[in-house]
Amino acid sequence: MTAIGIIRASPTAACQPWSRHVLHPASWAQMAAALATAPALSLRALWADATHVHALLLDKTSTLLPISTPVDGGGYPALSPARPAAAWYERMVQDLWGHVAVGGRDLRPWLDHGRWPQARPLAARPGPSPGRPEPPEFLPPADERFTQAALGPIHGGIEPPAHLRVTLAGERVRRLEGRLGYAHKGTLALMRGKSPRTAARFAARLAAEATVAHSIAFARAAEAASEIAVPPRATALRAVMAELERIAVQLGAVGAVGEAAGAGWFGARCGLHAESARRAAAQAFGHRLMMDCVVPGGVAADIAPGGSETIVRALDPLDEFSPSRLDLRLADRLACVGTITLEQAQAFAAGGPLGRAAGQGFDARRFGGMAPYDAFALAVPVLAGGDALACLRVRLAEIAESVRLLRALLAALPEGAVSVPLPMASGEGIGWAEAPGGDVWHWLRLDHGQIATAFLRDPGWAHWPLLEAAAAGADAEDLPLIQRSFALGSSGVDL
Repeated sequence: MTAIGIIRASPTAACQPWSRHVLHPASWAQMAAALATAPALSLRALWADATHVHALLLDKTSTLLPISTPVDGGGYPALSPARPAAAWYERMVQDLWGHVAVGGRDLRPWLDHGRWPQARPLAARPGPSPGRPEPPEFLPPADERFTQAALGPIHGGIEPPAHLRVTLAGERVRRLEGRLGYAHKGTLALMRGKSPRTAARFAARLAAEATVAHSIAFARAAEAASEIAVPPRATALRAVMAELERIAVQLGAVGAVGEAAGAGWFGARCGLHAESARRAAAQAFGHRLMMDCVVPGGVAADIAPGGSETIVRALDPLDEFSPSRLDLRLADRLACVGTITLEQAQAFAAGGPLGRAAGQGFDARRFGGMAPYDAFALAVPVLAGGDALACLRVRLAEIAESVRLLRALLAALPEGAVSVPLPMASGEGIGWAEAPGGDVWHWLRLDHGQIATAFLRDPGWAHWPLLEAAAAGADAEDLPLIQRSFALGSSGVDL
């Protein structure tokens, strides 16, 4: 039986807007084995609660399949043998809940660096800290002639905290291995026992490069669990914020790539326009990052008087940012650097500019009839090069498309209320959004209006392992440029 057949034959539990399939551990093991012959079934997230392990799978028809299995004897069949990207999730699940991925590819600690006051802090019964001190455990070189270099976790700039271990054969990278967890905030534990309105502040602070996207996904999950609909004006204002965030973040990423490639003038120009977008956001919504502006039930406040005009004025100079006007010197430096294949993008469920640069065109704004995007002809740029040049061109095309969308959204803002109250409901819901880096997924369970458990999936879960794959075989001098092209943050993955 196929993996999808095994899933659909299993009983379901109530979840909105997709029912969750509950697999017996034996069925989960069969499904995990069948994934090896189902490459079109992508893993978008894997997490746990005190008694079950959960996952989100997406098939080639863009049908979402939430699945779960009870933990049996402290373990569950691993998905990482068939889905390499699952290894990071499995390490996180073991650190936070103590559930062991039986047969997993990697069982080393990851988030837990041995300095937490308790081990397995989200388990029903947390245990004493094992006291594992730094340095973290990395894989040894495969050949004694290879050398290893440590990068981070503190990089001396504004780069995200991440410990990277580079294995080198001369000037060529043989392996790049990352260790995160240095920005762990305990977000999932902080959310428990709080109302969605209160917990929304933690979702907004999960990752600075996706404040609005995470807020939207969290709000949609809470609204799905509560089975309420938000007013059309609030939905449109959320999209305005999301596109304004996308423009600012993509400009920052494009500028960083330009600086790393030796085009400082290009980075400076991008920084100037990104600052204009942030200032327009502050004037229109009261915060540069639009933090806490999206709340479950709608938005915190309406757009300020004159806010639409301020945003439009900030958009006017962005018409110069088009792939066709890309400087040839910059193009030559980025070509064939940090290349990822379509097969790699599919294996790691890469989204956003990274996935689209390699030929994978999934965009969460076109998923599930998401309003208000379903009323607009959304153009999603997809290329096949897979290198830093293709990624930069996708980001530039996305800036142009977001400019077009913003103008259309602001011109057609509906009238009406901007929020509705949430009932004191019990239920389970899934929310999603498209962040500048890719698709965001949130899941939560409400118990009489309070969060019993939750999980927040950032695009970095797919892209950090993909960075390791893309760096293998690259020239060592290209590694900083590859990192800038990926534009990864660690906070969203560190939870």
